[in-house]
Amino acid sequence: MRVIAGERRGFQLKGPAGSFTRPMSDKIKGALFSMLASLGVEPERVLDLYAGTGSIGIEALSRWADEADFVEQNAAAAAVVRANLAHTRYTDVSHVYQEPVATFLARAERNPETRPYDLIVMDPPYADPDLMPMLERVGRSPLVESATVLAIGHSPRVDLPEQAGRLRRWRERCHGDSCFSVYEAVGDEAPGEPGVGGA
Repeated sequence: MRVIAGERRGFQLKGPAGSFTRPMSDKIKGALFSMLASLGVEPERVLDLYAGTGSIGIEALSRWADEADFVEQNAAAAAVVRANLAHTRYTDVSHVYQEPVATFLARAERNPETRPYDLIVMDPPYADPDLMPMLERVGRSPLVESATVLAIGHSPRVDLPEQAGRLRRWRERCHGDSCFSVYEAVGDEAPGEPGVGGA
């Protein structure tokens, strides 16, 4: 597992801390970031939920992001995220929250000063029964503002909704047994081409 492109291209990353972590493969990660680039998405502020090894958020930092937050419940996996951030020298522009995603969201929902993100990435376990309600909750949370983009990894056997809160599905792509869907936050009007990130 490595950083694919950008200023840290080629940096090797530590792998999963155990069988509980299923990191997005380099092939799928590359396809996701290629799609984001083709759509003009170059966000500055990134949130990596279910961070695992942190490879997705680190890829964003290497390419264009100024800062990234990582949320990972498992202690061993969170330690891998911190090690990968130290290795890629992104510790000073990142923060690792070792807690459940639900806890992170609850704090954001209570805090009137919560800052939204330009890009939110969710790569939960494929068998996670809370995938749908968590996607809906993120879509209604203050972490999302107009033109926020959310990318979620999922099994091809999972039928995600066209809309979740303020998020409407924009693209979907599958490679073998792995898929990702890209959503954009919109207002009352139906989305067309997205707002360009980096605002």
